Amino acid sequence: MTYVYAGAALHIPAPPEQVFALITDWRRHREWMFMTDARQVGEHAVEAYTGVRPFGFLDTMTITTWQPPTLVLVTHTGRFVRGHGAIRIRPQDGGSRVIWAERLRLPFGPLGRALWPVVRPVSVALLRHSLRKLSGLLTPGTREARAV
Repeated sequence: MTYVYAGAALHIPAPPEQVFALITDWRRHREWMFMTDARQVGEHAVEAYTGVRPFGFLDTMTITTWQPPTLVLVTHTGRFVRGHGAIRIRPQDGGSRVIWAERLRLPFGPLGRALWPVVRPVSVALLRHSLRKLSGLLTPGTREARAV
C-alpha cells in the first residue's frame, strides 16, 4: 500500500490550551478549515465534509490519541480518504507551534499516484491557509502568524 505525506507548521501567538480547544471544537472547523464542516459522531469518531454539496467528500475519522493540549491523532476511515492524521501543538516563543501532518493512501490507484505531484503542493497550500485562518481566529487583528 502506497502512502503519501503532506504537512504544514505555523507559529500561532496563543497558548497551546487555547489552540487545542479551537482545533478540537469540531463544529467550528468551518471557520478555519478550507471548505470543511465537521462534527463529532461518537466518543471517538468525527465526520468532516469537504466541498460544496453535492460536490465534495465525507471524511470519517476515528480519534486514536487524545492528549490535551498537545496532540490529536486520527485514523481516516472513509471511502475517499484513508490513512492517518496528526495535529501536534507545542509551546513556542510566547505562543504555540502547530504541526499538522497527514499520511494518506491515495484514491484512484495509479491515476492518484500519477496526479500526486500536482495535487501535493495544492494540499500543502490549503493546510497552510487553514492554519493561518485558525491563527486569525485566535489572534484577531495581528499579522504575527508565520509559516514555518
